[in-house]
Amino acid sequence: MVDPARAARLAQRIKVIVAEALRKQVKEPGVENITLTEARVTNDLQHATLYYTIFGDEEAKAEATASLEKSRGILRREVGKNLTIRLTPTLEFIADEIPETATHLEELIREAKVRDAELAAQASQATFAGEADPYKKHEEDEEEA
Repeated sequence: MVDPARAARLAQRIKVIVAEALRKQVKEPGVENITLTEARVTNDLQHATLYYTIFGDEEAKAEATASLEKSRGILRREVGKNLTIRLTPTLEFIADEIPETATHLEELIREAKVRDAELAAQASQATFAGEADPYKKHEEDEEEA
């Protein structure tokens, strides 16, 4: 097993190498819109997972994803050239869902704030169902007792 700190440093190094290779060497269409958000390496340093986001519509995302898959060999070769480890890790690309999830959460928070404001407006106009003091004894009740 490798030290987790070393694996984390290696993951960040792989992320930088792949980002530079995408910018300089890969000539596939659609890779200019790819942003690498995170990289993770297994503890045995044999497998690297790179998370990415793509700006654009669904067609641009599909094109960029296909370009990443086509250029996986070029990117792995660059990682192997620039790292000083015995074995070059395999690369796996996974689309990062965090931006979509964050947008969805922001919409839910906005909706909750609107509902809270409506409820506060209703509460400010609310009155008691009975008297203000429901435990107040009436004079009639005292006479009966």
